Amino acid sequence: MKPKFPVLSISILLGIILLSFLGPLFYHVSPFELDKEVILDPPNLQHLLGTDRLGRDLLARIIQGGQVSLIIGVGSAVIASLIGLLFGVSAGYFKGLFDKSFVMIVDLFLTFPTFFLLLALVSYVSASTLILIIVISITGWMGTSRLIRAESYRIANQPYIKVLTIAKVSNLKIIFKYFFPLLTPIFFVSFTFGVSGAILAESGLSYLGLGVTPPDMSWGSILSEGKSVMEIAWWVSFFPGLMIFLVTFSLIQISDYLQHISNQKESL
Repeated sequence: MKPKFPVLSISILLGIILLSFLGPLFYHVSPFELDKEVILDPPNLQHLLGTDRLGRDLLARIIQGGQVSLIIGVGSAVIASLIGLLFGVSAGYFKGLFDKSFVMIVDLFLTFPTFFLLLALVSYVSASTLILIIVISITGWMGTSRLIRAESYRIANQPYIKVLTIAKVSNLKIIFKYFFPLLTPIFFVSFTFGVSGAILAESGLSYLGLGVTPPDMSWGSILSEGKSVMEIAWWVSFFPGLMIFLVTFSLIQISDYLQHISNQKESL
């Protein structure tokens, strides 16, 4: 059954991106302003999503935190996907010693659970947006690279690639002209999964107190701040958690659609 074009998921994702990056132009409340008179106020007309335990406007903080979460998610996914593409294509095309080394490195990384490897790396550095992007990228490229390697290996065994090799066409020309166009669908599917995975990873680290440090904020750190008052102020954790869920759900739906389109092209 052909899946429908994910109009709703794309609309939700675009809406959240626009809210995060254009929201401050229209919503002028400071995410850092403390107000002891409205501590843990529930959602109301003055504070649409309520306030936190320091009297800060939650909507303003979610808008500001969304910028950090989305930058970390997209930045990590771009780097991890490019690393995976580079290593995967090289292993599948050149084979031999490079392929064996690639398999050994990936197996070594996969020996450790990804999140624990992430925790180990973050514990040795002071977390910031850039550091988190780099660390999450280092721990997130293996899945993409294995998919790319498998497909590259299949492409490399095609007769026309062997003919090009015999004709001494340069490796770079073969890879860029014949491999990359065929690998684009897999790359984008991996990228969309990578964005959601990076956002969840950052949220998990922030929830454990190892993510972005104040005064910076992300959806994960806002969610973490609300865990101590969850029983009396549900909104502090609910709304940042809802944003994480909506972004992740939308990206998964988009990934499923892209994967279906990719499978259709392969079957033709």
